[in-house]
Amino acid sequence: MTPRTASPATASDPPMNRTDTTNLLKLAREVLQTEAAAVTALAPRLDERFAAACRILLACRGRVVVTGMGKSGHVANKIAATLASTGTPAFYVHPGEASHGDLGMITGEDVVLALSNSGETRELVTILPLIKRLGVQLVTLTGQPRSTLAKAANVNLDVSVAQEACPLNLAPTASTTAALAMGDALAVALLSTRGFTEEDFARSHPGGSLGRRLLLRVEDLMHSGDAIPAVPQGTLLSQALMEMTRKGLGMTAIVDPQQQVAGIFTDGDLRRTLDKEINVHRTRIDDVMTRRCTTVSPETLAGEALHLMESRKFNALLVVDGGRKLIGALNMHDLLRAGVV
Repeated sequence: MTPRTASPATASDPPMNRTDTTNLLKLAREVLQTEAAAVTALAPRLDERFAAACRILLACRGRVVVTGMGKSGHVANKIAATLASTGTPAFYVHPGEASHGDLGMITGEDVVLALSNSGETRELVTILPLIKRLGVQLVTLTGQPRSTLAKAANVNLDVSVAQEACPLNLAPTASTTAALAMGDALAVALLSTRGFTEEDFARSHPGGSLGRRLLLRVEDLMHSGDAIPAVPQGTLLSQALMEMTRKGLGMTAIVDPQQQVAGIFTDGDLRRTLDKEINVHRTRIDDVMTRRCTTVSPETLAGEALHLMESRKFNALLVVDGGRKLIGALNMHDLLRAGVV
């Protein structure tokens, strides 16, 4: 009896559309679910070995040298960057280059953090004897706890996954996500143990928004010298308006003979003054200025000045020294240009 075979597709059969929205979303959700499961599975494995790895990294007197090959190398590079920016000096070394001279970057005071899903990566196994000869402590993240790399380590952290998110179960996907998550866990545990603060983070990120908020001070941004809009007490309102126009900060300070701040006159004050139909050519600035105005010191953090301006709905601030002498002026546009906002 001849076995039955599947009927060949005919021209009338509808083609499978692999790019339709339903199929693409299904594939994406499966990837996210697989990778989420891989990360979730790490938590129950955390034990004394994780704590031991943290203690080794905390005791490091040199730098943490992070290494890995291929996709693990990209993850290792990111882990090194995260460690370095959160209080643990670290850098990445390519294991292939290490055996051709870059091993000289590793000293006896360093700790090596090596990543390999198989734990048998040839380039890493090659430099193992040299790492051991230096007496360097080795922490590994592997997917095979019985691998060569894991056995050679002072501490091995198991980052194995049940399956890759790749439908072929070949491309590093869930495994690299798990390794990256474990690296983040190490970095954050070290960060918290060291008492790392927002200010410490800002020093490592001076170009970022947080860095500018926490490191920049009013004196770094304020207008000073001839750029400060200021008029003496007794000045006509019309002359004060000319000063505001020349300096372009939307306000002017009013100072006494000792250059101490007596008041401020802003665009808002001008609108309120015009509503009263006051003659700008006869009125003295003293009669319409805001007395007891809010001022800041040059040492005030730019972020604090921003909060003050936002909370009180100011567009500008005067900067004074300890004797209330006018030394600068700051407006919201200065903060915007500096990226503090």
